[in-house]
Amino acid sequence: MSVLIKAALVIGALLLAAVVYAVFSVIRLEKPAYRVIDERGDIEYRQYEPYLVSETVIEQARDYNTAGTEGFRRLFRYISGANAGQAKISMTVPVAQTESSQKIAMTAPVQQTEAAEGWRVAFMLPSEYTLESAPQPTDKRVKIRAVPGRLVAVLRYSGRWTERDYMEKRAALLEALKKESITPVGEVQSAQYTPPSTPSFLRRNEVLVEVDRLPE
Repeated sequence: MSVLIKAALVIGALLLAAVVYAVFSVIRLEKPAYRVIDERGDIEYRQYEPYLVSETVIEQARDYNTAGTEGFRRLFRYISGANAGQAKISMTVPVAQTESSQKIAMTAPVQQTEAAEGWRVAFMLPSEYTLESAPQPTDKRVKIRAVPGRLVAVLRYSGRWTERDYMEKRAALLEALKKESITPVGEVQSAQYTPPSTPSFLRRNEVLVEVDRLPE
């Protein structure tokens, strides 16, 4: 076996090990608690338990991806110590991004939302925290919000976390709900569970929205 082939095999093995490590590291991260109530085709209906998020609004962002990147940076600084007491807060998944409007008051798997004032991006806080005990952000653009328990319709997909994919899957989710005569409550949210370094076919992405009922 030639030296080049051996080197290629070693590099391939190292890359595979890095991917496996990244994927299993994400699996160990805390996620919002939910139970699956029903499944219809590609749509999963989940009942989520209440949880807290740290959240920020990216104003006048150039596009979906730019907003997501800036939102992630703000929130990562918060969990890395940019808070009262300089506490280090465990990372969770997903990163979520949600379309919102001025009718939604600013509060707090990451989350991102397009609004009249910008995009809303959020991280779930570990379940050990309450509204009273959660470290307060030093950046006034970051807020803490309680998310109530809710019934949610979810469409899961792999591939890149792009605006184009988001819009395509968002349309598919809303069309599926329309066929079931189910009314969305609020705005559609996108969620990313895996880091950008993960190969596209191994990534876990979702679009989800609160709904008024289960399909009949």
